[in-house]
Amino acid sequence: MNSVFRANRTRAKIHGTAERPRLSVHISNQHITAQIINDDESKTLAYATTVGSKLTGSKTEKAAEIGKEIAAKAKKAKIKTVVFDRGAKLYAGRMAALADAARKEGLEF
Repeated sequence: MNSVFRANRTRAKIHGTAERPRLSVHISNQHITAQIINDDESKTLAYATTVGSKLTGSKTEKAAEIGKEIAAKAKKAKIKTVVFDRGAKLYAGRMAALADAARKEGLEF
């Protein structure tokens, strides 16, 4: 139940715009998904996931690969800065690995 409150508290303060869209990250037990969303238009601008991919390694390594992939797709869509939305997860482990990899590829947040 606490995770629902944490997610709502996080999302209440975050809103993606055309100039600075929201990077929403969802991490389940098996998969990692990242989306760049313009909340003004309710439109997904870039999307990366481990579902259906053949990535190997630990889940933390997969998270880092998704971070690199979403940063590359953001760069292709001419997006430089985003607002980071961690949802119900704490900023540690896989979430931090994804964020650090995206930052190394040039995404700012």
